Order: sequence, then structure tokens, then C-alpha cells
Amino acid sequence: MIQAKGQGGQIAFDGQYVTITREGFLGRATHGRGEKKLHITSISAVQWKPPGMMTNGFIQLSIGGADRQAAKGSRTLDATKDENSVIFTKKQAPDFEKLRAALEQAIAAQHAPQAPAAAAPTSLADELGKLVQLRDQGVLSPEEFEEQKARLLGQ
Repeated sequence: MIQAKGQGGQIAFDGQYVTITREGFLGRATHGRGEKKLHITSISAVQWKPPGMMTNGFIQLSIGGADRQAAKGSRTLDATKDENSVIFTKKQAPDFEKLRAALEQAIAAQHAPQAPAAAAPTSLADELGKLVQLRDQGVLSPEEFEEQKARLLGQ
């Protein structure tokens, strides 16, 4: 589990769920006390602003494609009002960078093409049994049957 504690909020990621928890005076004052749990499949993007010399940074989770860009200069202020954002200081940034990397990797894995399931391997006896059935049904002539059987047996 990856956890990062910021100003007025904490984010934890267990590989499947992201949990945003609000603690302390700032967290309760801006968002109220509570917890929000999001499955990784509902997160479409991670917006990131690193902390500067005079400003805090933030991590913001976009849900279901809803992504709005604030005007330059007010992005951090707007993030403080967003329930899917957590503000962090320069000192807290390394934990949030690890969290960001894990979230982005998990989101990318959700969108990666899935490999088709491999067919169950068949035994030599199964293959020979199929050939016998095809011969008995008249699909294969006795000569074709012997030819395919020799191929299977490596002869």
C-alpha cells in the first residue's frame, strides 16, 4: 500500500482502490470529515502540479473523463476546493511522486490490450482420439488418417 499525507488530506492506494481521507482542521474545514474510495478503473487521469518555492503542489484525480483546467495562477486554489485533490508541500512531495507513479502505472495497465487466453494444451492421446473420430465419421480416408497420425507421432 502506498500512502501520502498532504495538507488537509491523505491518499492511500492499495493497487485497486484509491482512498482519500480528510483529517485535521484544514481537511474538515474545506471538505468535511470523511473518506472517499475510488476504484482505479474510474480514474481517467492524474493531474499534477509540483510545489514551487512559494506555492504548494497538488495531485488531482480526474473521474470519468471529467477534467477541467483552471486558469493559470489559480490552479492550486481551485484544487483546494476539489474533493478529488490533495494539496502537498515540498517536504511531502516525494511521497506524492511515488503515489503518482503507481496510479499512472495502474491506469495505463487498465487501458493496455489484454492478451487472449491461451488455449489449453492438448495431449497426444487427445489428438489421436480426434483423428480416430474423423476417420470413423468418414471425414478422413484411411490413408489421410495414417498420414496425420505419422505427423503427430513425429514419424
